[in-house]
Amino acid sequence: MSNVTFDADGITLERVREYVWEIPQEGDMRAPARVFASEALLEEIKEDKTLEQIKNTTHLPGITNYAICMPDGHQGYGFPVGGVGAIDAEEGCISPGSVGYDINCGVRMMRTNLTYDDLQGREEELVDSLFANIPSGLGGGGIVESGVDTVEEILERGVDWALENGHAVEGDLLHCEDEGVRAGADAEKISQKAKDRGKNQIGSLGSGNHFLEVQRVTDVFDDEVGAAFGLEEDQIVVLIHCGSRGLGHQTCNDYLRKIEQQHQGLLDQLPDKELAAAPAGSQLAEDYYGAMNAAINFAWVNRQLIMHRTRQVFERVFDRPWEEMEMELLYDVAHNIAKKETHTVGGEDRELYVHRKGATRAFPAGHPDVPNAYRDVGQPVIIPGSMGAGSYVLRGGENSMDLTFGSTAHGAGRLMSRTQAKNEYWGGDVQDALEEQDRVYVKAQSGATIAEEAPGVYKDVDEVVRVSDALGIGDKVARTFPICNIKG
Repeated sequence: MSNVTFDADGITLERVREYVWEIPQEGDMRAPARVFASEALLEEIKEDKTLEQIKNTTHLPGITNYAICMPDGHQGYGFPVGGVGAIDAEEGCISPGSVGYDINCGVRMMRTNLTYDDLQGREEELVDSLFANIPSGLGGGGIVESGVDTVEEILERGVDWALENGHAVEGDLLHCEDEGVRAGADAEKISQKAKDRGKNQIGSLGSGNHFLEVQRVTDVFDDEVGAAFGLEEDQIVVLIHCGSRGLGHQTCNDYLRKIEQQHQGLLDQLPDKELAAAPAGSQLAEDYYGAMNAAINFAWVNRQLIMHRTRQVFERVFDRPWEEMEMELLYDVAHNIAKKETHTVGGEDRELYVHRKGATRAFPAGHPDVPNAYRDVGQPVIIPGSMGAGSYVLRGGENSMDLTFGSTAHGAGRLMSRTQAKNEYWGGDVQDALEEQDRVYVKAQSGATIAEEAPGVYKDVDEVVRVSDALGIGDKVARTFPICNIKG
C-alpha cells in the first residue's frame, strides 16, 4: 500500500492506488472503508460528514470487504449519499436507514429520433406544455389518482400494471432494470398511511432535486456502445429523475420506528442511530425487504407514467405520433435500494444485501442481469449533472464487480446544502442566466427550488465521470446537455 495519506478531521485515508483511498480498519470497525475519488474530489468530500459517515457504516453487522464511497459522495442520512455497502444476507442485516427515505429514487432516459434542429424555436412551447401536463411539487396530484386497491396492484405488479392499463408498451419493460418489477414485493407490508399518501401521487415528479429534462446528445465517446444504446450526436433525449414520493418516505419512516421498538440492541451497537438496521433472518428484515421491493415497483410505475405522458406532450407539440418519433426507453436504473445479489467474495459466491444509497448499479457486459439488448456491451448507466452542465450515459465497467459490487456514481453530488444554496442564489437570477448563457429553459413551482438546484451547488460531473471511467467501474459512452427542464 502507498504511504501517501490524506487527513480530514481526525480521519486518515491511505492511498491504495490512484483514485482509491482507504480508511483502515480499527476499533469496532468490522471492515475498512474505501473512497473512490481524485484528490480534487476528496477535498470537497471532506467538507461535510461524508468520511465520518462512511466510516460509521463499517460497524454494520455482516458488512463485506469494505464500505464504499463513490466520487460523488456527500453527507446523507446516516449512510452517505454515494455509498455502497454489501452486507451478508444470512448473518448480517438490512438497513432502511442505509437505503434512505426516497426508496428507488432513480433515473430513466428516453431516446427519440428528433434532432436539435427539430426542437429549436419550440423550446418555450415545449417546456410550458411539459410543466402544464406533468404534476410536480410538494403534496398530492398525479397522472393517475385512484383508490388504495390500485396502489396495491402497482406495489405488487410494477410496470406490468402500467402496460395493462395503457401507460406502457412491451419495450418499456424490456429496457427497465428487473423488467420493471421486483420479485418478493409485498403490498401487505406497506402501511395504510403510506398507501394513502401514494394514491394521489402516481405519476408525479415531486420536488427537491427531481426533474424532467429534455437534452441533446453533444458527444458520443464510444461509437460501438453508442450504437447499441441507440445514441448519436445531436439527438434529442429525455431524462426523468424521481422516486417513490410520499409512499416511500412513509415506508422508510415506519420501519425506522419499528427497528427502534424491536431491535434496540442492534441499534445501540451502531455509532449513528440513523444507520438503523434489522438483523438478517428476523421477521422485521423480511417485512422490510417485501415493503422496499413494493416501493421500488411504485417508483418504477411513477417514472413510467411520467414518461408516457411526456410522449403525449411531444405528440401535441410536434403534431406526430410518438411511435413515429421513436420515443423509446433506453434504460431505467434505481438508486436508493438494497437488493439481494450474488457476488464472489474470497473465491466463494455469497448472497448479499447490496445497499446502494445514491449509487448506480453498473453491471458489465455478459452479466445475466443486464437486459438482452445490452448484454454484449454492458448495462446502461445514467449520471445526471446540474442544469448548467452535461449529463452522461456510461456502461457498466469490467472492473465494477471486483471493485464496487457492480456499482458506480449516480450524479454530480451536492457541494452545499439546500439552505446554503437558497442563501447564495436567487432562483429568478439562475433561471435568467441559464436561458441567456446556455439556452436552457427552466420552469419550476418556485424560485427556491431553482436556487436549491443551481449549477454551483454541485460537484463537477465531468470529474466524477472521469474517475469512474479511469477505474473501469463505469465507462463513458455519451454526454448530453440540457435544453428544457421542469421541476417541482
